[in-house]
Amino acid sequence: MFSIGKNIVEGALNTTGDLAGSVINAGSNIAGQISNIGGQKIKGKVILMRSNVLDFTEFHSSLLDNFTELLGGGVSLQLISATQTSALDSRGKVGKKAFLEKWLTSIPPLFAGESVFQVNFTWEDGFGFPGAFFIQNGHTSEFFLKSLTLEDVPGYGRVHFDCNSWVYPSGRYKKDRIFFANNTYLPSDTPNPLRKYREEELLTLRGDGTGERKEWDRIYDYDIYNDLSEPGDGRPILGGSQFPYPRRGRTGRQREWKDSNYESRLPVISGLNIYVPRDENFGHLKLSDFLAFALKSLVSTVQPALVNIVDFSPGEFDKFQDVHNLYEGGLPVPLDVFRNLTKDFTPPMFQELLRTDNDQRFLKFSPPQVVKEDKFAWQTDEEFAREMLAGVNPLIIRRLEEFPPKSKLDSNKYGDQHSKITEEDIKFGLEGLTIDEALNQKRLYILDHHDALMPYLRKINSTKTKTYATRTLLFLKEDGTLKPLVIELSLPHPQGDQFGANSKQYFPAEEGVQKSIWQLAKAYVVVNDAGYHQLISHWLNTHAVQEPFVIATHRQLSVLHPIHKLLVPHYKDTMFINAFARQVLVNGDGLLERTHFQSKYAMELSSYIYKEWNFNEQALPVDLIKRGVAVEDASSPHGLKLLIEDYPFAIDGLEIWSTIKTWVTNYCSLYYKDDSAIQNDVELQSWWKEAREKGHADKKNETWWPKLQNFNELVETCTTIIWISSALHAAVNFGQYPYGGFIPNRPTISRRHMPEVGSAEYKELESKPEKAYLNTINSMLQTLLGVSLIEILSRHASDEVYLGQRASIEWTSDKAALEVFENFGKQVFEVESRIIERNKDVNLKNRTGPVNVPYTLLLPSSTEGLTGRGIPNSISI
Repeated sequence: MFSIGKNIVEGALNTTGDLAGSVINAGSNIAGQISNIGGQKIKGKVILMRSNVLDFTEFHSSLLDNFTELLGGGVSLQLISATQTSALDSRGKVGKKAFLEKWLTSIPPLFAGESVFQVNFTWEDGFGFPGAFFIQNGHTSEFFLKSLTLEDVPGYGRVHFDCNSWVYPSGRYKKDRIFFANNTYLPSDTPNPLRKYREEELLTLRGDGTGERKEWDRIYDYDIYNDLSEPGDGRPILGGSQFPYPRRGRTGRQREWKDSNYESRLPVISGLNIYVPRDENFGHLKLSDFLAFALKSLVSTVQPALVNIVDFSPGEFDKFQDVHNLYEGGLPVPLDVFRNLTKDFTPPMFQELLRTDNDQRFLKFSPPQVVKEDKFAWQTDEEFAREMLAGVNPLIIRRLEEFPPKSKLDSNKYGDQHSKITEEDIKFGLEGLTIDEALNQKRLYILDHHDALMPYLRKINSTKTKTYATRTLLFLKEDGTLKPLVIELSLPHPQGDQFGANSKQYFPAEEGVQKSIWQLAKAYVVVNDAGYHQLISHWLNTHAVQEPFVIATHRQLSVLHPIHKLLVPHYKDTMFINAFARQVLVNGDGLLERTHFQSKYAMELSSYIYKEWNFNEQALPVDLIKRGVAVEDASSPHGLKLLIEDYPFAIDGLEIWSTIKTWVTNYCSLYYKDDSAIQNDVELQSWWKEAREKGHADKKNETWWPKLQNFNELVETCTTIIWISSALHAAVNFGQYPYGGFIPNRPTISRRHMPEVGSAEYKELESKPEKAYLNTINSMLQTLLGVSLIEILSRHASDEVYLGQRASIEWTSDKAALEVFENFGKQVFEVESRIIERNKDVNLKNRTGPVNVPYTLLLPSSTEGLTGRGIPNSISI
């Protein structure tokens, strides 16, 4: 992808033939231009980016391409009429070839690396409106076609084509590439001369489901998750089996010879070359900013280096200050060791991950926000609870509706899994209320990581992980903050699952060894929450569930379709980042397994939880009502009354949700005047049917799927898809480093169980509580790997496009749609202003908390880098 790693030897062998072909093409171009002399000309402006701007290995192609341009072209275009048909069939009439003629140096491009070319089309009387064009690339390398703009088209004026696609040499395609003007049509409203072209382009994008996909292919298709590991390692294939899963993009790579059910894996070093349709790949700015150096070096170079460091050092942190040193000075490494570790690093890799002040310091990280102002506030109970409402995983806490908490696990299989917490255990913290009074006043809440984990806990604890299924009960105080009352740690019964759970309760304490035990109990809770966050809230419920919608949209909705234009900006980079994740992050023995407690059972556990996934429940209002933290109330903003009034994620999220929904409603109403228009839209119905039945094939028989038969269902469906891609992903992604960059605050692994009285570990807890805490959570190596990873994943790229913005201001020619979108952008800005004002309100204690970190994760705008704010349009990292 992006020509990285192309075989230069092969290119040299092909140079002679390519050059001859280019000369022939150039000669025909000159002849074509001579034949065009004398007719009326329509001037066009083409903006493109040549591949050699992005990749220095393309030098030989650059020479050949420049040579063909000197001879008169190499890139030809033919206009297609949207109003006049050819004499042979019903397709739009095709005009004469025109060629890129000269580089227009007088017109400055908008971005570095872009080139602006002139093209002159011969105009025939009666040609009509140019609704599309063919393009042939006679060069030896691909280029990125940004746009074509025609000036002074007779009877129509200016006509713009927003292309934004890679165009490979014409020999790579079975059919010439076609691009449509940026008009919008429902299928039934498409001009007759364009109908066949519209249908054929969709057929091309679907492919035939066979063969290994190549770099230049544009085919979108589905496959199961059979590419995460090799046969025989104990990790199952996900999807189409007893392990349900959303579908991913098909690559068609060869199958493993040991077991043909598995797709062969690429070597780690080739991770950037995994197939996704080329237009789904990272742009060159993002690639250079991020993946080309940062993640690749993390996997292939930094990890073994870190192992060497840990082997050299004791391998453990002894006190919290040792962790703080990672941000204040880096990791101390003797000079000769440092030189040996870094001698093979290239400068970009070095700059991204191996920050140094001098040769004695290695891996200096940016200070995470959670410890910037106060090194110790993260340890408070108030901050522990606040992060359930305003941290990186504010999606799990729910209102307790019955006491004691009940389990939904099958008692025939798992025995008694109900909580053993009693009223006596928590009455001290209810501020004079009884249990029934606290329940009725809706002041009891729970962070429940019991049922989701218990069925896999025996397996997980057979690895190096040693953790618990957890329940945490909290009380809503008068000042709007939450107070933890009790933590219940549970293990499977030693005699078998059918005997239920062994549970023990732990309580807040202010001093002595009981304080240290309480801090450990909170750590076990956070380990579960961090693992659930990364695997479910982040990966499964945004990245994985969204990919089928990306694929279905491109396969079934034409670029001319209004819903395609609505949704596609929210798909940018998602297929590529998911493909890369399957290569190095969520794969067997990948970085997620190495840095989170689920270990080798991580993806299998996510399949277990996907069984309960419900698309409708990802709509924010539905989610809040389901968790009992909100109730419907027509008199309240957005129709919901929050039962925790100071719930930053919910308050800010509802504003964002409502703004998105208003935009979707206003936009869709421009094209669908009644429900029958939705029902009779063949592309729309095919899209939704395929997304359900192929993209989420293991859930296709669920009765909760929207039928997409009326306007409200269309709006709710599109709003949910946009919400998942933008705000939901932002809320669970860009706070990873601000909160989890300091591992003691958000550990992801527990390596030993709670110390028993009289044990050596208990004595360590009494005499050296910080060391005991750090010996329980992530090791030094796991910390360095985990912090390196989440720092990268929490960064914004320089080419990011945020909610309320579009990469192109001419994404549609529909003026009404542009006006509605402009209003959307204004409303997003207004939401941001209100969030900033709320963060200044000292009475809203959950918005900043003891650590004094304002809730900014749903602020729509951001600059590049590690900002802890910003809502990109899409799941792009």
